[in-house]
Amino acid sequence: MASIFGHTILGGTIAALLLPERRHARWWAVAAACAFLPDADAIGYKLGVAYESLWGHRGLTHSLLAAVAVASLLALLSRMLPSRSAPPSGRLWLLLFLATASHGVLDAATTGGLGVAFFSPFDLERYFFPLRPIKVSPIGIRAFFSSWGLRVLASEALWVALPCMLLLVLRAGLVKRASEARKA
Repeated sequence: MASIFGHTILGGTIAALLLPERRHARWWAVAAACAFLPDADAIGYKLGVAYESLWGHRGLTHSLLAAVAVASLLALLSRMLPSRSAPPSGRLWLLLFLATASHGVLDAATTGGLGVAFFSPFDLERYFFPLRPIKVSPIGIRAFFSSWGLRVLASEALWVALPCMLLLVLRAGLVKRASEARKA
C-alpha cells in the first residue's frame, strides 16, 4: 500500500482541483480522508481475516463499488448542510468518488502486496499496474518509522507529491492567465 501521506496528498489535490474555492476547504479534508479510508480494512489483520479474502486488505474496501458507495453516502449526507456551504451535488459526488478510488490506484502502483480487487465483489482478482514505481509501505506505525518508511516517503515524494504539486501550480497559472485575459 502507499502510505497515509501519499493517499491524503492525492485526495487533497483532487479536491483542490475540483473544488478550488477556499469556502470548500472542509471538502478538501473530507476528500483526503476518503483517500485513505479504504485502509480501514487493515483492522482485519488483528481479527484474523485472510489477506486474499473479500474482506482482506486491498479487497472490497479498495473496489470501485466501495468508492461509489462512499461517494453516494457522503454526497447524500451533504444535502443536510446549508445549501450555501455545500458544493454542487454532481461535482461533490465526483470528487468523493475519485478521492476514494484514488486509493486503489496508488496501491496498484506499489511494489508489494497482492494487488487491488478493483471489481470486487463481482471479480475477486487482484490487479497491479504494469508500472509500479511506488515503494510499498509497511503496515504499522513502528515499522513505518524505519529506513523502509523513509524509502516509501522518498518514493511518494517523487511519484505522488511532485506530480500533485505540478498539477496545482499548473492550475494556478491557468487561473492567473484567465484572470489577466479577462482584465485586458
